[in-house]
Amino acid sequence: MSILKRKASSGRKRSKSIWEQSFRRLFKNRSAVFSACILGFMFLFSFVGPLISPYSSNGIDVTVMKHPPDFTHWLGTDIYGRDVMTRLMLAGRISLTVGLASMVLSLLLGSLLGAVSGYYGGIVDSIIMRIADILMSIPSLPLLIIIAAMLSEFKVPTDYRLYIVMLMLSLVGWPGLARLIRGQILSLREQMYMKAADVLGLGTWRKIFHHLLPNTYPLLIVVATLSTASGILSESTLSFLGLGVVEPTSSWGNMITIANNLIDFQKHPWLWIPPGAAIFITVVAINVLGDAVRDVLDPKMKGR
Repeated sequence: MSILKRKASSGRKRSKSIWEQSFRRLFKNRSAVFSACILGFMFLFSFVGPLISPYSSNGIDVTVMKHPPDFTHWLGTDIYGRDVMTRLMLAGRISLTVGLASMVLSLLLGSLLGAVSGYYGGIVDSIIMRIADILMSIPSLPLLIIIAAMLSEFKVPTDYRLYIVMLMLSLVGWPGLARLIRGQILSLREQMYMKAADVLGLGTWRKIFHHLLPNTYPLLIVVATLSTASGILSESTLSFLGLGVVEPTSSWGNMITIANNLIDFQKHPWLWIPPGAAIFITVVAINVLGDAVRDVLDPKMKGR
């Protein structure tokens, strides 16, 4: 019994050391740490910043319209005299929420359908993959523009457009992930440990969720980061075109619409540079951090 206890304790220590080694390798990656700090700052800036800001999101003051940055308004004011920094914080809430929510929805739907398609095969595989092929054959941006234009035509309230945009982005995001997961499952289900699971008589869902999907985590992490960044960019594009989140709700995309005006574009750069920089910095940081985490968790990487 003592030998078994020592083996069990050594196994736990070995498992713990693997996770410690993974985090240690991640912390040694300077670009990953720097990207994580940037993302942490962006989340604090977006979700905590408005709570301590002395200005409101719709505090109109015509006496300071298009006022340049100063000690009172650090990023100046917009065409209605509203504080640009406060609106930038609130816009970050919307853009980050849309990106994360659409990523989670597409990840859940794509991974589940891809795993079911790859595991069962046959008619189930054909139906799921044909639906995915149809959605992937349609360019995503024109499809999003068409759906968003329909929302504008039916005069969908602003409060509901945010949730519909999340669903739209997840709708066009899951087919690619489902095909990737399906390919991984087709390979993994032929491994020896899956043959052992069949011999032990494990249930189908247990084999899928406990033995197959966990082996796709490195792929899911990469796709999750790319989907988050893509969701932020897609939402910003739709909002820039006036088809996504619309006023008075602010997002990074609809804040840049001021750049459509040549005079404001040239004479008032503080109106569009901050949201554009926020989009660029956030997307790059997400991609860099996701790539670093993938390298750490992928068992095929050298040194694991």
